[in-house]
Amino acid sequence: MNKNISAKTSRMVQLAILTAIIFLMGFTPIGFLHVGAVEITFIMIPVIIGAIVIGPGAGAFLGAMFGLASFIQCFGMSAFGSTLLGIQPVFTFLVCMVPRILMGWLCGLIFRGLVRVDRTKSKSLSYCVTSLGGALLNTTFFVGGVLLLFGQTDYIMGMRGGMNLLAFVAAFVGLNGIVEAVVCFIVAAAISKALDVVMKRQFPLDV
Repeated sequence: MNKNISAKTSRMVQLAILTAIIFLMGFTPIGFLHVGAVEITFIMIPVIIGAIVIGPGAGAFLGAMFGLASFIQCFGMSAFGSTLLGIQPVFTFLVCMVPRILMGWLCGLIFRGLVRVDRTKSKSLSYCVTSLGGALLNTTFFVGGVLLLFGQTDYIMGMRGGMNLLAFVAAFVGLNGIVEAVVCFIVAAAISKALDVVMKRQFPLDV
């Protein structure tokens, strides 16, 4: 009983710390890299770490915190988000929240599935694939949500400037997606693995 309570308390503390990191990154320059007009975010990193280390439920919760931070930024802190908010507030909330919740939840499921088939002692492939997958899922779901809910608006049609859909998606994602994927692949995988080593988590998963 005491062991179960201790494990639950540990997970709650981990969730609280990762949530604090998400909001710290969301409202300080730590979470962003600005390259001209391009805004690259790394806030999905603590979401991926939580999904790997704690589990799918934690990933979904942290994804929701990421989405909430993104939605708050739409109130004057993000030019793109502010424009979407002015067009349709409910759709903006959905496009901020749903992709991030799904990303966090799926990262947890992906990692748990991978460690079952990863026969290596280090499980490095599981950490790396999940971390890379998290960045790709975040980009895919967010861009897909924007196109689904705002694709026919004058704002997005103006951004397309006559480009076909594939060319627009490539231009829209561009440098953002590449840098985010590379950073997540390295940082989230390394930190998650280090945390599991420190906590001496056993495989099959003991949480």
